[in-house]
Amino acid sequence: MPPELNHESPAAKCASAPFDHAKADVILRSADGVEFRVFKLFLSLSSPCFDGMFGIPQAPNGSPDQEMKDDLAVISVSEDSKTLDAFLRFCYPSTFAEDPILDSLTVALPVLTAARKYLLDLVEKKVCQVLLSTKVLEREPLRCFAIARGARLKHETIVAARHTLRQPLIPAWFAEINYITAADLLALFTYHRNCGIATQALADDLKWMTRHYGNQASCNWVFGWTYNSFGTRQYCGCGLGNGQRFLPWDLVPVSWWEKYMQEVFELLKENPSGDTVRTAADRTAAKVRSTGCSICSGLVTANMTKFSELLARKVEEAVAPACTLLYHGLILIFSVDRADAGLLKIIIWLLPQDVVDALHKALQDSEYRFSTGVEGCCHRDIDSQNCRTLLNWTLAQVWTWF
Repeated sequence: MPPELNHESPAAKCASAPFDHAKADVILRSADGVEFRVFKLFLSLSSPCFDGMFGIPQAPNGSPDQEMKDDLAVISVSEDSKTLDAFLRFCYPSTFAEDPILDSLTVALPVLTAARKYLLDLVEKKVCQVLLSTKVLEREPLRCFAIARGARLKHETIVAARHTLRQPLIPAWFAEINYITAADLLALFTYHRNCGIATQALADDLKWMTRHYGNQASCNWVFGWTYNSFGTRQYCGCGLGNGQRFLPWDLVPVSWWEKYMQEVFELLKENPSGDTVRTAADRTAAKVRSTGCSICSGLVTANMTKFSELLARKVEEAVAPACTLLYHGLILIFSVDRADAGLLKIIIWLLPQDVVDALHKALQDSEYRFSTGVEGCCHRDIDSQNCRTLLNWTLAQVWTWF
């Protein structure tokens, strides 16, 4: 009689509770050899993928095609034990297992991948909540952007991109950069730059400030004066600015406020975020307090806090349109293969699906062929001299929808 086949991995270990139940009816073995004794019913109710998997007739016990252990079928999966543990806890009722805390991007991405693989929308939504967590976004916005963009999560991509505005334009290397393409990173850099440009309009026109305060008396601290107990206007000793720029109501402001405006708008070119405005305001307030000015020192903190909140809000409003264009942007890459009679390739990146569909129809109606998708490509043997003509035609088609 031939020896009994033993498919069990020698490195197999049993998972912790609740995935070690004696009455479980199937075993899932992770990529790193950890065995999860689970109930088919819980998994089938949670995931149509598992439901279909368990609905397939199993090979009879003892068949060389089916590994068995303790009379239970053993199914090997590609996820590691950490990912599988988190994923399965979402599948189990709360009376058996609490939902895992996905406060780490290192865990969130593999769980998101598993959720999509096993068609479990609820888990995907849970992971999206992690990507939108203020704590995670403020700490690691670039990683959030890369994960969201790599997973084609539109809303999460835009929110993460907005949070990257608080950091330098050129990021340090991070592992998740492998989840995005060079075009994705270029789009983020372009968005970053466009936001910086958008903020500069606030420096060129101070109507947002004068309309808010109404008149100069409402923000007399900007000009370095106040009224004393006798109702007489009293000026500080900080001195006035040079009067070349930042002139609300065409009046020259106090020197330290002018310096603040110069500093903050220079910083906004690289970090176009409301946080940049507030941080610079705190530094300015600290400097003014240190001068000991009898008028400005006591007023600067409260006044600059209110002013910086106003400016921060205007900055966020200024960059908001650029955030929309981030995901509705267009990158056209033309490449001519001289060895192949001038093969022209157009890559349309990050267009919303309705625009892709419309462009698809327009191209079908034209002499050029086009294949749909998030990243659509049009291939045609074409003389390189006609590249500019095709580019202009395609742009004309696309801008129709914006």
